[in-house]
Amino acid sequence: METVTMETKTSAQHIISDPAICHGEPTFRGTRIMVADVLEQVESGMAYETIIEEWRYEIDRDAIAKSRSAWLTPLGGVGKARRSKSGI
Repeated sequence: METVTMETKTSAQHIISDPAICHGEPTFRGTRIMVADVLEQVESGMAYETIIEEWRYEIDRDAIAKSRSAWLTPLGGVGKARRSKSGI
């Protein structure tokens, strides 16, 4: 019988991808806030301060900036394509 292990992956210091949290979607460390959701807010033009307030201060400016740069860096991101707007 084959053993399947679930592996937690970390990208940058603020992003984690754990199969036990949000189905393995990249989240901010220590939260269930998905990186893709925050990046959509950034792309829509929302100010970092507003994003931080909306997520009840569970993330900070540095986490947003570093996740954004990690996502935009080829092969330096979280290893998964971003969700489409349809959620798939």
